Amino acid sequence: MSVRAGDELVSWTEVQDIELVIVRRMREYMAGAHPSVFQGAGFEFAGLRDWQPGDRLTSIDWPQSTLTNFSPLVTREFEQQSTARLVIVADTSLSTRCGAAGAPIATDVARTVATLALAGAFFQDMVGLITFDARSRRLLVRPQVGRNHAIHCLEAYQDLVLERSAHEPQRVDDSFLGLLRKPSMVPVVSDFLFEDTGPLLDELLALNATHDVFVVLIDSRHAFELPELSAGWVEGCDVETGESRLLSADDVRRLGERVAAWQDEVEAQAAGLGLEVLRLGGDAEKFHHQVVEFLADRRLRKR
Repeated sequence: MSVRAGDELVSWTEVQDIELVIVRRMREYMAGAHPSVFQGAGFEFAGLRDWQPGDRLTSIDWPQSTLTNFSPLVTREFEQQSTARLVIVADTSLSTRCGAAGAPIATDVARTVATLALAGAFFQDMVGLITFDARSRRLLVRPQVGRNHAIHCLEAYQDLVLERSAHEPQRVDDSFLGLLRKPSMVPVVSDFLFEDTGPLLDELLALNATHDVFVVLIDSRHAFELPELSAGWVEGCDVETGESRLLSADDVRRLGERVAAWQDEVEAQAAGLGLEVLRLGGDAEKFHHQVVEFLADRRLRKR
């Protein structure tokens, strides 16, 4: 099966459930004595802008203002380092549009985007969204703070996958590094069901030198558990490459096992490169708890 434009990958009810899980877990996490999750001290220079009423005189950049003959005055802008940047990288390749029993792989990707974005909003982190496929990487939503912005990240992903509206990307590049200007936490959410995963993992390894990158591997075995055939042949088509081939009933029966074996290999490759991997299954009961637990634990370890 494939997703249709009228479907919702993540319902509003599920979004509310995600928020309840986050609030419950984070209250436990924030209660009592614990190491600070805040990093850095003071302020970091972010750029220059025109002076506005209410700005402090001490923020005026007098040398720069002389270049404009003090019309307008130019002020220095700073940003506080006590919050993190969370830029979610989500897979929109064609393989995520497919699945079985009414559950496309994109549903689990969208759930992960929603959980990470809302958890980031809880911590008052700046949350953004990058999408990618075999051809390009796109900055779909620039990092900002707030719950409404977190929900906007989810809606932007759903609209793109369901082809409901054209979200113009803020920037397009052939690498993630070209889209990430400042150090960020970067969860990469994908099923990794494409022909050659090596170049992508190498790209993530290079990105990890300046950013905090980890892999969220969407376990896709369930998407290939098809009804059993008594006998005969089935023609299958690869949505990524367009190639087709005939499959026996036994091949169809073993598709789920082969996908699981492929993802086991991807997980081992990523771990071998030093990338941390969070593998998520299709169990909605445990799904959000796994993501929130992992993110809370990682914030403590990476403080």
